Amino acid sequence: MKKALVWLRRDLRLYDNAALHEAIEQSGQIWLVFVFDTTILKPLLKGELDKNGLKQDRRVDFIWQGLKDIDHALRAQGGGLIVRYGNPIQCIPQLASDLGVNTVFTNRDYEPSAIERDQSVKIRLAELDIEFEDFKDQVIFEKREILTNSNTVFSIFTPYKNSWLKNLQEKDVAAYDCTPKKNQFASIPKKLDLPFLGLESMGFAHTGIESYLPPGSQGGQSFLEDFLPRIDQYQIGRDFPAIKGVSYLSTHLRFGMLSIRGLVREAHRRMLAGSMGASIWLSELIWRDFYFMILANHPRLADGAAFKPDYDNIQWETGSLAKKLFTAWCEGKTGYPLVDAAMHQLNQSGYMHNRLRMVVASFLTKDLGIDWRWGEAYFAEHLNDFELSSNNGGWQWASSSGCDAQPYFRIFNPITQSEKFDPEGKFIRRYLPQLEKLSKKSIHAPWRAGHIELEAAGILLGRDYPLPIVDHDEARKKTLVRYSVVKKISTE
Repeated sequence: MKKALVWLRRDLRLYDNAALHEAIEQSGQIWLVFVFDTTILKPLLKGELDKNGLKQDRRVDFIWQGLKDIDHALRAQGGGLIVRYGNPIQCIPQLASDLGVNTVFTNRDYEPSAIERDQSVKIRLAELDIEFEDFKDQVIFEKREILTNSNTVFSIFTPYKNSWLKNLQEKDVAAYDCTPKKNQFASIPKKLDLPFLGLESMGFAHTGIESYLPPGSQGGQSFLEDFLPRIDQYQIGRDFPAIKGVSYLSTHLRFGMLSIRGLVREAHRRMLAGSMGASIWLSELIWRDFYFMILANHPRLADGAAFKPDYDNIQWETGSLAKKLFTAWCEGKTGYPLVDAAMHQLNQSGYMHNRLRMVVASFLTKDLGIDWRWGEAYFAEHLNDFELSSNNGGWQWASSSGCDAQPYFRIFNPITQSEKFDPEGKFIRRYLPQLEKLSKKSIHAPWRAGHIELEAAGILLGRDYPLPIVDHDEARKKTLVRYSVVKKISTE
């Protein structure tokens, strides 16, 4: 009887899972494992700790709770989830050997560090005469599956999307059957069935994320069921942060608690039925594939390189002033209410509305003149749905250094963005309650309000809310000069 070990990573679900399906098809006994990777977790422990000496990281808590659900489901079927804390390069081969498995099954990851890790695991398993099989699961099309007519990798989204849609077939979004045969999920040998690893034992605290973002496949399904009745209006509401217009599925998708195949299947079906909202939402899912493809084919981006090399010649602001401005941006104290409210949303919840991600990224790079890599790193630390490829792609898009990015001279005006996408100031009032009593006209730029209105609202600028740390019009002029080096190089 063949024995298999399924190594879960970014696919935390027991349905429509490519690696699990293959294990079920090929093996008589199956165990599942998740490794809390110390090479990822230990760097997260740096920085501020709570009164108990523990780190608050919503993502680790979210994963941990999702794993508890998987363990519960497996034990109901006679098995159980093996959870380890360590370096997978050592943990996986050792566990596979202890269990006496023939094959380790897993789903592919496309980040350079993950590829290197998996290659090391594969080599060690081979030394033990254990096979290693990996599968496509977190994207619809990977690597070089979608190419231009000249057999090269796309760098512009729209033609990529058109080719993606043209190539899409029913088999690409068909769900994998993960129904186990009787007793196929094997019980964990007593010596290996350790108590379920606690968050505190790894140095992390419970964050309460489940109060607004229920984890696991069940939590993701509940959010999906809430979104589908709204999907046909997605194109209308998605840009307005004060209303419930987006799907809120990004974190569940990031950790594979929802299947990308299922989401694309639903969006594509509704698009064919004439839903504009579903068509726009499907485009967002294709953007996700696009950025995965870009990273897989340009791994240098993971090391901070600009997609367009000329943009590495830009001279960003440095020194103590730049650090001061960056701190104000991080803390939501720039004096521009929409920017500040967005940063408070991120800091308080780990989430930021997609429109606002573009606004704050433009403000950091083109109003403050600060290197996009600083913002990329801050988002990587704080976003619940942090995804290297999409985060890098989004920041390079905003700074104009990426593939299919906005032109360098396109600079979001934080005031007009606020007036257009939060016209009543509802979003601003939620995260900046000190501005609550300002009129819907003045709340977008409090320094333009009259003295009488500010006094009536109980606001003293510089005390209750900061004055703008930069003048947008002046900053825009500086940015055009800063980026002129790129224009000069490109014309030489």
